[in-house]
Amino acid sequence: MSVAPHLHLPPTDRVLSSRTGWTRAHWEATADRMLDALTPYATPGFAQYRLPGRGSWSGVVSDGLEGFARSFLLAACRIAGAGGAVDPALTERYAAGLAAGTDAASGEAWPRLTDCSQQMVEAASIAVALHETRPWIWDRLDARVQERVVDWFSGFVGGRTWDNNWRLFQVVSEQFLASVGAPYSASDIEEGLDRIEDWYVGDGWYTDGDGRNFDYYIGWAMHLYPLLWARIAGPGGDGGRAEAYRQRLSRFLEDYPHFFGADGAPVHQGRSLTYRFAALTPVWMGALADCTPLAPGLTRRLASGTLRHFAERGVPDERGLLTLGWYDTFLPSTQPYSGPASPYWASKGFLGLLLPPDHEVWTARELPLPVEESDTYTALPAPGWLLHGTRHDGIVRLVNHGSDHNPPAPDSADTDAGADPDLGAGEVDPHYAKFAYSTATAPESAPHALARDVDGHLALLALDGTPSRRRRIHPLRCEDRVASSWSAARLPGDERAYRIETTSVLHGPWEIRVHRVEAPEGAVVREGGHAVADAQSPFASSAPGWALARTADGLSSALVALYGWDGGVDGSAVARDVESNAYGPHSAVPYLRSAPHAGGRSVHVSLVVLSRDSIHPEALRAAVRVRVDGDAVALTFLDGRTVEA
Repeated sequence: MSVAPHLHLPPTDRVLSSRTGWTRAHWEATADRMLDALTPYATPGFAQYRLPGRGSWSGVVSDGLEGFARSFLLAACRIAGAGGAVDPALTERYAAGLAAGTDAASGEAWPRLTDCSQQMVEAASIAVALHETRPWIWDRLDARVQERVVDWFSGFVGGRTWDNNWRLFQVVSEQFLASVGAPYSASDIEEGLDRIEDWYVGDGWYTDGDGRNFDYYIGWAMHLYPLLWARIAGPGGDGGRAEAYRQRLSRFLEDYPHFFGADGAPVHQGRSLTYRFAALTPVWMGALADCTPLAPGLTRRLASGTLRHFAERGVPDERGLLTLGWYDTFLPSTQPYSGPASPYWASKGFLGLLLPPDHEVWTARELPLPVEESDTYTALPAPGWLLHGTRHDGIVRLVNHGSDHNPPAPDSADTDAGADPDLGAGEVDPHYAKFAYSTATAPESAPHALARDVDGHLALLALDGTPSRRRRIHPLRCEDRVASSWSAARLPGDERAYRIETTSVLHGPWEIRVHRVEAPEGAVVREGGHAVADAQSPFASSAPGWALARTADGLSSALVALYGWDGGVDGSAVARDVESNAYGPHSAVPYLRSAPHAGGRSVHVSLVVLSRDSIHPEALRAAVRVRVDGDAVALTFLDGRTVEA
C-alpha cells in the first residue's frame, strides 16, 4: 500500500530503515499534520477542540477539553523533542488554551475536577505535557495563569478516582503540583502507587484493577504513568520506586514485539482500540527510561512499522483527523466514554520524539520483528495467553485463556461445584470473550452480530437458537504451546451453569481446540472460527466436517471438525454479516454445529486456521489423529509429536 499523499511525508530512506523506509522526519511530519488539522475545530481561545463525530456521555465541554489535553500531549512531544524549535504558533496555541481553559469568564472554561470525573483523565495529559514543555510554556505563562492552572489541578487533592489505572492520573497530576511548589497530598501519591502493587501479577504484567483485565492499558497506562511520575519527581524524588518500574517494563518488553504482525498491525484485542498506535507507548517508554531490552533498530522498526501501517490505511484521514474506529470510523469498537477527541490518546505513541535526534533509536539501522525471522510461539502465563506468529504470512494470533474484563469470581466459585461461577460477571465484551484474536482480524462487535455471537466462541444453543456466553474465564494452564481454561455456560430458562473446558494446542500454523462440554439434552454445540472482513463479500465454502471463508486478498479462515462434530450436512457453514467488523463492511465466519446433545458430557475437537496460504480443509482433517479415552484426549501430528489434552 502507499501512504496517503495528504500527509506530505519526506522520501523514504531504505538504507537506514530497510523495512519501513521511515525516519524521525516522517514522525515529525505526521505529528505536524495531525496538530495543524485540529486548528479549524478550536474554540476562540484554543481551550477546547470540538471535533466532528459522536459525542461521549460526558458532554460537549468535556469532549472539548479532551481535544485540548490529548493533543497537547502530542504537541509536547513535538515541542520538547525539537528543543522548542517549532512553529511559534504551536506553543502559543496551547499557552492561550491554558489561559482560557482556567478562566471562568472566558466562555470556554474547563469543568472543575470532581471525584471520578472524565476531567481527571485529561488533567493527567495536561500535567505530563506541562512538565515536558516547562521551559517553553509553563515558565512563560503569566503568574495569574499559573495560579489558575494550579487551582484547577487542586481538585485532585484528596479526591476519589476509579480504582484502576485512574489512580495513576491523580499520582502524576499531584506530582506536577509538587514540582511547581503548589499544595498537594503526598498520601494521595503514595496510596496510588501502593495500590498498583496489588495488581502486579508477575513477568512484567499488571491487571488494570481487580479481576483479569489484560489489554493494551497495561502498556499505555500501568507501565507508562509510574515512569512519567518518576520523570516529574526527578532524580532522588521517587523514593526508590522507579527501579522496580523499570525492571517490570523491561521484562514486559521482552515479549511485547510478539504482539505485532509483519505489516505493523498490533493484535486487535481489548477496549479503547481507537487509540490505535498508542500501543507503541511501552516501546518508547522503555527507551526513554533507559530500561528497554530491545535493540534500538528493533524499537524503531516496530514503532515505524505500526505508524506506517495505519498511515497506509487512511489514518489520519484526508482531513488529518483521527476518527472513532480502527481504520475507518467504526463505532461498535468504541465505548460510551469515547468522544470525538478520544482517539488522540494515540499521542502517547509519539513519546519517541522526546528522544533527541541523535539517539540510537533514530540512528541505528532497522532490525526485523520476531515474526519476520521465524515462526514464533510465546506463552504468557500471567494473562493466560499464547501468541503465535507465522513468518510466511506475517500474521500473529493471540489465543485467549485468561483475560475477560470481569470482576473477580467469588472465592467459592473455583472450588465449590455448586457455586455460580458467573455470579457478578458483567456483559460480554467481544474484545475479551473470544478464544482468539489476531493482527489480521477483528471480532464481530456490532449489536446485531453480538446477538448471534458466532466468531471465536464455543456456545451451547438453546432450542430457540439463543447462544450461551463466555463471561468469566478461569485459567487452568499456559505453558509452551498449550493453554486451557474453563467457563460456565447458561441457557435461558435453565438455572444450571454448565461447565465448558477448553484446551488450545498450537502446532505449525494451526490451533487445535479440545472442548469438554457439559450440556442439557437437546442443546446444540456450535463453534466459530476467526471472522474475516473486507470491502467485498468474502468467498465462502463448506462441506460436512469443515467450513471456510476467504477475502479477496487471500486471507482465509477455516474450521475443521476432527472429533465429536456429527451435525451432518447442516453441521458446517459460513455466517455472513455487514457493518459488524472493524476490518471491513462485509464479514464472514466459518462455524461447526453438532447434532442435538444427548445430555451429560461430550468431547469436541476442531482445527482452527487463519492464514494467507491456500487451505485445503479435507486434507487438514488427516493432519491430526485424535484418540479419546474418557476425559483424556491425545493429539498425534504427522511429525510424530503427541500432546495430551
